Amino acid sequence: MARKIFVNLPIRDMERSKAFFGALGFSFNPQFTNEQGACMVISEGIFAMLLVEPFFQTFTKKPIADARKSTEVLVCLSCESRAEVDELVKKALAAGGAAPNAPQDHGFMYGHGFEDPDGHVWELVWMDPSATPAQQG
Repeated sequence: MARKIFVNLPIRDMERSKAFFGALGFSFNPQFTNEQGACMVISEGIFAMLLVEPFFQTFTKKPIADARKSTEVLVCLSCESRAEVDELVKKALAAGGAAPNAPQDHGFMYGHGFEDPDGHVWELVWMDPSATPAQQG
């Protein structure tokens, strides 16, 4: 069985978050989506569980970090091209997100990213496997 990953993120406003990520082209699994949480499908084995803060708090005794003031995690998604990186950032900005950093071009690797309305950082990266530096071994 292939391993799956479920990244759980606290959010403040379910409809705002669903609208934001929907504008980026992501869908939600209705079987695992209600007013407390939404299962955002990133790929066949990767999901983001967007959980409203009171529900998220039931899974931890620690305080919830305010992602607009501190960083607990950087979510990095691979993209199929530089154009896809730029297009997702463009969609995020149009949907109300922010771009906290300038794009980074390393030739064999290109990255950029955005912050969602709750301040979570989503990094996007494209790598050209034919141009990656050789491994020293």
